[in-house]
Amino acid sequence: LKIMVTETVFENVVEFDKRTENFEEEMTASEKTGADSILSQSQKQLGAKAQEFMDMSTPKDVFVVDISSTNEKKCEESLSKLAVKEENVSESQKTSLAEQAELEEEKQGEVTADKKKKKNKKKKKTTTTKLAEEEVKSALSDETKPEVAFVKNLISKSKIAKERFQDNSVFRILKNWEEGETKQTNPPTIPVSLQYQNKDYPMGQELAYPGGYAKRITSAEMREKDKLQEYEIECLRKAAECQRQVRKYAQSYIRPGMKLIDICERLEEMNRYLIQANGLNAGIAFPTGASLDHIAAHYSPNPGDETVLEYDSVMKLDFGTQVEGRIIDTAFTVAFNPTYDNLLKAAQDATEAGLKGAGIDVRLGELGEIIQETMESYEVEIKGKVYPVKSIRNLMGHTIAPYNIHAGKSVPSVKTASQVKMEEGELYAIETFASTGKGWINEEGEVSHFMKEFDAKPVPLRHPRAKTLLKHINETYSTLAFCKRWLERSGESGYQMGLKHLCDAGIINPLPPLCEPKGSYVAQFEHTVLLKPSCKEVLSRGDDY
Repeated sequence: LKIMVTETVFENVVEFDKRTENFEEEMTASEKTGADSILSQSQKQLGAKAQEFMDMSTPKDVFVVDISSTNEKKCEESLSKLAVKEENVSESQKTSLAEQAELEEEKQGEVTADKKKKKNKKKKKTTTTKLAEEEVKSALSDETKPEVAFVKNLISKSKIAKERFQDNSVFRILKNWEEGETKQTNPPTIPVSLQYQNKDYPMGQELAYPGGYAKRITSAEMREKDKLQEYEIECLRKAAECQRQVRKYAQSYIRPGMKLIDICERLEEMNRYLIQANGLNAGIAFPTGASLDHIAAHYSPNPGDETVLEYDSVMKLDFGTQVEGRIIDTAFTVAFNPTYDNLLKAAQDATEAGLKGAGIDVRLGELGEIIQETMESYEVEIKGKVYPVKSIRNLMGHTIAPYNIHAGKSVPSVKTASQVKMEEGELYAIETFASTGKGWINEEGEVSHFMKEFDAKPVPLRHPRAKTLLKHINETYSTLAFCKRWLERSGESGYQMGLKHLCDAGIINPLPPLCEPKGSYVAQFEHTVLLKPSCKEVLSRGDDY
């Protein structure tokens, strides 16, 4: 007995249609709605399969089941099993079809939502890119400024991207700039104020005060009191954000073989551009320090300086940014040779100890002891000789006031008998210097830093050039430090004699390089911290250190 499979399939389709009709009668309206699409799809698939078999024209295209006396029983058993299976399906089909329909709807909804999300993200990214382009165009409109020309030249030679990550592995101790959202391009092209048009500049690192003042950090009353310094904090955070971005930029290009003057001038032009330098309202707080090896501080290359950064150099890069006279003062040490790791770690850990120990009513002499203990727990081996690391006793941290980088109080890096206390509302530069030398600096070498005496009284000046130079200094720098390179950049020429007269008159203070004995090495790290009513804020904290 031979039966065509096509007939069997067709009969199954007819039977399935009958079962479907029975289901529809028993299903609720909502279940039916959900199941319609699935039932329709199943019918179409089975109908198509039946049609496929019915259209077959040649014998080899026809599937034949040969039921002889020996396998008739097997065939009946198979059909019986199929009937049982179909019966089980019929009992559960009512609920399963509805559930499948619901899942299908949910899945479809998720796909639609995901598409919308991707579309919005793409739209937002496009908007952000266009906005960035408009900001850059606006910021670069004033071609009379040297810093604008500098950034335009940088753009012409660089591939502009928006990414936060930067690998700092070429430097010893410094950490990488991590992945994350950023408002800045790489290299930087957007001034800080255009990145934060609502003036919501990033907060620094908040730390609880030591001792009994620790609970202030959770006090609502103290948080309200913080708002009394709102304008000052806004200025400081803006300057600090500029500092971080300039630091990151500097770390992207500083390499052995570069001239110190090129390092400093590139950093300074970017500093001016990002802060949108505007006379005394905003700009650089003091000349960039690029002190090598035994020179601890106050060395900035003068015009014509050909000094080069070497692989074995230990360079202290110290620079500042100011907004309305509110100064952020930071420094880190550039080294490429792992020989100096412990020297750098000593300075960095000592600075961190100073930041941790700082607080309202903390005695400065006791804070110096904390710094010294941390610093002098290190030793460093250089060229086979082991050196104990020493704190430089006569080089200290300091308070900062508007337009006054050294505002009176000093933070020693060794234990002293000082009973002077830190006070609420004060701004401090916590800086430490680790040395392989004597732990004592002297003034040596050609002067590059100059600064007007903060409380300078009027003095009669007979030298005409001294008068015109003082007028320029008052209008451009006031009591902020400056250098010879900046005088020449602003078009001043023949200033040497006038500058000497101002120094001799006590109006301008020359600030020579501060040095340990030659052959020794000095490392430095520095942060700016504000003692707010609620807690202390390390304003200049960054991913790098």
